[in-house]
Amino acid sequence: MGENRLARETSPYLLQHAHNPVDWYPWGEEAFTRAKTEDKPVLLSVGYSACHWCHVMEHESFESKEIAEVMNRHFVNIKVDREERPDVDQIYMQAVQSLTGHGGWPMTVFLTPEGVPFYGGTYFPPVDRHGLPGFPRLLAAIADAWTTRRGEVLESSQKIAASLAQTERLRAATELLTPGVLGEAFQAISSQFDDGDGGLGGAPKFPQPMIWEFVLRYWKRTQNARARQMAHTTLTMMARGGMYDQVGGGFHRYSVDAHWLVPHFEKMLYDNGQLASLYLHGWLALGDPECRRVCEETLDYILREMTDAAGGFYSAQDADSEGHEGKFFVWSEQELREVLGADAERAGQYWGVDRGTNFEGQNILYLAGAPDAERIAPIRTKLYEARARRVHPLRDDKVLASWNGLACRAFAEAGRALGRPDYVAAAVKNAAFVLEAMRADGRLLRTWKGGRAKLKGYLEDYAMVAAALIEVYEATFERRWLDEARGLADEMIRLFWDERLEGLYDTGSDHEQLIVRPRNLFDNAVPCGTSVAAETLFRLAVLTGESRYEAIAAKALRPMADLMARHASGFGRFLCALDFHLGPVVEIALVASAAGDGLGPLVSEVFGRYMPNRVVAGMVAGQAAHAAGIPLLAGREAVGGKPTAYVCRNYACDLPVTDRAGLARQLDQA
Repeated sequence: MGENRLARETSPYLLQHAHNPVDWYPWGEEAFTRAKTEDKPVLLSVGYSACHWCHVMEHESFESKEIAEVMNRHFVNIKVDREERPDVDQIYMQAVQSLTGHGGWPMTVFLTPEGVPFYGGTYFPPVDRHGLPGFPRLLAAIADAWTTRRGEVLESSQKIAASLAQTERLRAATELLTPGVLGEAFQAISSQFDDGDGGLGGAPKFPQPMIWEFVLRYWKRTQNARARQMAHTTLTMMARGGMYDQVGGGFHRYSVDAHWLVPHFEKMLYDNGQLASLYLHGWLALGDPECRRVCEETLDYILREMTDAAGGFYSAQDADSEGHEGKFFVWSEQELREVLGADAERAGQYWGVDRGTNFEGQNILYLAGAPDAERIAPIRTKLYEARARRVHPLRDDKVLASWNGLACRAFAEAGRALGRPDYVAAAVKNAAFVLEAMRADGRLLRTWKGGRAKLKGYLEDYAMVAAALIEVYEATFERRWLDEARGLADEMIRLFWDERLEGLYDTGSDHEQLIVRPRNLFDNAVPCGTSVAAETLFRLAVLTGESRYEAIAAKALRPMADLMARHASGFGRFLCALDFHLGPVVEIALVASAAGDGLGPLVSEVFGRYMPNRVVAGMVAGQAAHAAGIPLLAGREAVGGKPTAYVCRNYACDLPVTDRAGLARQLDQA
């Protein structure tokens, strides 16, 4: 079978379709020009590499010569990787949701040659079943409507286009940004909490790290005991279930049941980056060593299995191997005996295997009792080595800027807080890689694979990379990273901020024209660009004294107050940004002596505690260049030639301290 145009792409998902008999085009001018010239509708198919039903539809329909023949005769066919093109995905997903009441992937949308949708759905089987029309029958019906009832089709497309244009109008804010918004949001989350298993609601259950970040912050702000209990229960239960990879570390996508037991087996970089940060904060806030272990195991997994030699982090690992979902991850009692011999019984009791099978006659390992990580470690290593000899799931090895920002941030913060220089080194290498390999003419790019970077970065790419760079600066006090963060923030405002709208768009002003300019305002599995941009601008405002950053962030946040309070579970990162904005923010300056005798004990005190609303700047005494443009460092010295800390809040500073105990007292009061 020959290759189609997708063979020239870098996305692993698009490359999976390069040998289909379908005459696929990537998204772009060429496809739409042909649709206009030949007066054909466009069939847009959107998916991603770790999506199980996307593979099913490819195998059933796109690999079929007969179905491909119908597609090629009547349509111009476009394939999109939603992870590379979140803008295209979001616009047309909104259309499918308005047409059918639900969305999902694979997504199948029919468009006019101008790109306006007129019909769509998700998965279609090759023949009529599950109450769905067979794909060939659907294709024939759409082709017929296009030729014989064009007026109806265009009327439908105009209605959908009008409804899409409405969505970006969020009414101007009347609500004030007050702590009351946080209280209402917490009550809403509390009312959905599952007291037995943690998490929100019943099955399926998603980890939702942003919600738990907010709940931890809310506990810090109010000392509300229920907030602490909700966060702790959720962190504990997620880590002990099968949704957490008990052998290799890292989290699967979500749990199909309410008990975190049976996962959807794909592993996504964005989940693992955010969850590593969450478990780090869990350790700092709750002091539970299980949280620290899970944070480190998750970051170790990313380093071992998801890191490119150049420094980028890969996107995902598939759920399927050898054609079966989860096959790589599950065990039989027999296999445990073969691998572990005399230790099999102990392993079986530890991971619940002795209680009977729990997944298609096999076992997903989960913690049946309390963890005993040290004693089980040698057994875990043996299982990991045995599993490594199996056929591995496919890995999506493209590097996405925004998702790398989430993971880089986790490595920088955990490296500093846990005294793990290897994590800080991974963060520094990643930051340098993204800034060097994923920029063209100063413009941040979205995606990189095998030496090629392309597609203009979106708001989420700018915001998440800038957020990570601030964290890398705090982990190293190397001025370069703060300057780069600031440069990205300025560029982000220039490209995405709209003063008339008083809001941020997801695509830059230099982006190709789509049927609407997308603006997503939900924190989904990945935080939305606006929430991270606001949080990042608030932090930069404190570090640089640049009031414009704060003004823009507050304008972007204000219209969200009502939504945050009423629908908290869709606005977790917004709530974290608001919590920071409401403060008080603790500002800490650390000055090392010119002799270079380090900041060790002072650093441990600052970064070893849970203080979500703080910024830290650092320098070596007498190095004026380090302090330039950072008001917090202006005129700071190493008192008596010793490493010194300055703690400030609400524009007032405590006396400088040079000993850890004195610093601890000041931070306790702050």
